Amino acid sequence: MTDLLGDPGWARLLAAARRSLERTGGSLDGSVSVTAPTEAERLVVIGVTGTHRSAGAQRLTVPLAELDAFLRATHAIGLADILSADKPLRDRPGELKQEVQARDAALAAARRGRHGTAGWYEEWLDGLRRDGTLTRIVRAGLPFRNVIRVLDALPAADEPMPVFAERVLDDTKALADGAVRGLVLRALAAWQGIPAPTNSEEERALWESAGVVPDDLASQVLVLNLPAAGGLVGSWLDQARLAGIPMRVTLHQLRLAPLRLACDEIFVCENPAVLRAATATLGARTKPLVCTEGTPSAAAHRLLGYAPHARIRWRNDFDWSGIRLTAGALRRYPRAVPWRMTSADYLGAAGSGPALLGVPAQSPWDPSLSAAMGRVGRAVMEERLLDDLLADLALGQDPSRRS
Repeated sequence: MTDLLGDPGWARLLAAARRSLERTGGSLDGSVSVTAPTEAERLVVIGVTGTHRSAGAQRLTVPLAELDAFLRATHAIGLADILSADKPLRDRPGELKQEVQARDAALAAARRGRHGTAGWYEEWLDGLRRDGTLTRIVRAGLPFRNVIRVLDALPAADEPMPVFAERVLDDTKALADGAVRGLVLRALAAWQGIPAPTNSEEERALWESAGVVPDDLASQVLVLNLPAAGGLVGSWLDQARLAGIPMRVTLHQLRLAPLRLACDEIFVCENPAVLRAATATLGARTKPLVCTEGTPSAAAHRLLGYAPHARIRWRNDFDWSGIRLTAGALRRYPRAVPWRMTSADYLGAAGSGPALLGVPAQSPWDPSLSAAMGRVGRAVMEERLLDDLLADLALGQDPSRRS
């Protein structure tokens, strides 16, 4: 009886019946209609209902129960069986129920993860739920459990990405691309309180913020006047210091040989413009300076780790990302102190500047700073404080008066 599906008088009627049964889970309680019916369709409806329909009728309606009864009486097969002979009927309410159950199960499993009680983690999960990403994950059968396994293993200890992926997911290439990588990066952005990355450099910085190194040659740190010893890289750094020449060092280089930084104080800035100005103005008279160029790379952290007893004077831009980065550095390095990151420093330079965007952050070393930034609503880049920063960086100056 599947021939009915191709019959001009039956085709549209049965197609409408399929849509109805799939939408309702097989219910025969409703009706289906055809508009602007052909003569063949009009005759079929008359035959099914036993009721005359005029040739001028623009819409013909048939109760599904009557259609099913007619097919059973005349062809010994029900409506659902005829439709299934062509292709299986979908149970959309059942599918939706299963989808909701799978989504709830995924959320429950995620909340049992290592970061389940963290605010950023709940924000990330809620975002996946609200924008439909979690539903698409469930529908596509993507391995969401792998995303949770990766996050549960973070932060790592500056581990190469292939090694990390092999350890956590048994596949060295599991995080090279694909949905798992994208979802983890979205979570890391929430963790750092920054927008999702839009290019490979931002992605690299995000991975490194969680201790995973995509490429130890791409992971770099810009330095000026670091007194160093030990191995080839140590000699490079020290020779550059004597000449007052900036150097860019890779994580790969820093791993080649043990390194010692022979200094009791290191300054850390965010923007290369500060280091460039120090080079031009002070040259070899600049105190040891490290430039993170945004989020500190694994190379930056490795380098600073070679000076465990040095006082680290740390600063970033006065924006919410900068506040988070400074707070993170103060937590990570026991001997770190903020460098010109007080409310007085901010207010003295906040007469103008770009609008302060993003999610507000706390400044535990000076609670009045975040309050002032929220009240003024302006970001202040490091370049606005350049004269003061250069004065602090000059050999012979004591910055502790304004740290």
